[in-house]
Amino acid sequence: MSFGMKAFYNSTSFLRSEIPLQSNDAFFQGMQDSISAGWRVCSYFGIPAEEGATLYCVMSSRGGSGILGIASTEVSRSFQSLAARCPQLDMFEREIAEQCLIRPEGHPWFKPVRFQKPLGPGTGFWSETDGAGLLPAVTDFYQVEGDEIHEVAVGPVHAGIIEPGHFRFQCHGEEVFHLEIAHGFQHRGIERAMIGTPTPRTMHMMETIAGDTTVGHGQAYCMNMEALARIYTSPRAETVRGMALELERLANHIGDLGAIAGDVGYLPTASFCGRIRGDFLNMTALLCGSRFGRGLLRPGGVGYDCDAAIVEEMGKRLQNGRKEVTQAVELLWSTPSVMARLEETGTVSEADAREIGLVGPAARASGLNRDIRRDHPFGIFRMSQIPVITCTGCDVYARTMARWLEVERSLDFLDEQIRHLPRGGFRAEMKTLAADRCAVALTEGWRGEICHVALTDERGDFERYKIVDPSFHNWSGLALALRNQQISDFPLCNKSFNLSYCGFDL
Repeated sequence: MSFGMKAFYNSTSFLRSEIPLQSNDAFFQGMQDSISAGWRVCSYFGIPAEEGATLYCVMSSRGGSGILGIASTEVSRSFQSLAARCPQLDMFEREIAEQCLIRPEGHPWFKPVRFQKPLGPGTGFWSETDGAGLLPAVTDFYQVEGDEIHEVAVGPVHAGIIEPGHFRFQCHGEEVFHLEIAHGFQHRGIERAMIGTPTPRTMHMMETIAGDTTVGHGQAYCMNMEALARIYTSPRAETVRGMALELERLANHIGDLGAIAGDVGYLPTASFCGRIRGDFLNMTALLCGSRFGRGLLRPGGVGYDCDAAIVEEMGKRLQNGRKEVTQAVELLWSTPSVMARLEETGTVSEADAREIGLVGPAARASGLNRDIRRDHPFGIFRMSQIPVITCTGCDVYARTMARWLEVERSLDFLDEQIRHLPRGGFRAEMKTLAADRCAVALTEGWRGEICHVALTDERGDFERYKIVDPSFHNWSGLALALRNQQISDFPLCNKSFNLSYCGFDL
């Protein structure tokens, strides 16, 4: 096992005392060696103490073994930064510094992540009363100097109805030398609010971490709750959950295909996909009454059963939806002017994607063969696999094609599950959460890997609940995609990633 980590599988819980407490030297050297050997960091966070913090690292193995690992170490006012040698740790280290008031010594670009205010002693989280604090994007930005260099600042208020985020472009004429992205405008303190006893309202918070990923985050939370309560969900409930996850993927991928078409001025596909996205959202509403799936997933199973009438109607809608979206997207592939705009735009090489830890369709579009549904299967995906397809173009075209390939495979999966929906109950009764335990849940949301880590105290309450949205891994990929591109390509590159601001600003 890599550097003495505790080995476990997705959606399981274990005693916190089983997590190895490493010396600082062994912990940081082990992380570096493991990353060099192909392991990947899923979550890296701290629990603040009066003098320092306890750091935890969750890593995913390579080679399809399905093994996850976790280890910990105690640090005082500072800890060793590995970001210069392991760039995928960059954002994690800066977040730890912000939440635990400890400094990553030797960090190559030490800046705030969400521009939170200073933290109160021993709390480890943002406080309204602690110090004057920092405002989002009020900081020094990287600048390129030289003749004809100019800076373009965009946001946080945008022309469209989108979430706030700030972008700084360093340009030479139209060419972008560097893009810096600032967040923090959507910070809601969700991780801080999770500390204590879970309540029915907690599930509602999980459904709004990123509103377009209601099912993805809801699934991860339910998996942790069930692992800590030591209960099992029925095959029927797991199947309905899997169907909802793929419907969420379909609606968002189809919407993105239309939006990418719109960004290059190709209105037929943009118009068709905008409507068809609504059809797939309505299929989720058929399951639970909410187009975004709110209320469908609940710890122990699902909140609504999928009866025979819903199954019949769902089958008809899927058949019609497949036909219509295929026709709409084929228009995209058959139009040379569209292909000319997508190809060789916003390239992120496979090596760079691996270095910064890209996940989801963005990673697979750069040739990285990773998908939680296969690598760390959960729920129905333990029994019914969806093929993982990668692309090699590494550009906007590849990220667009990756979405389309996933649409086809999600449709095949749904056709299969609708025909073979298991019988039986759809919700088990929840029990008290076990004390002094750790549970880790990974799901494959439509943007990529979602990781939830729950640590309970001696009462069975949450001492720490750490959430990593796929956008946390992937915003750096957007910045790299703009290197040496025209600034006019930014909307297209941005949409090809379509990352979440609120999912990042927890």
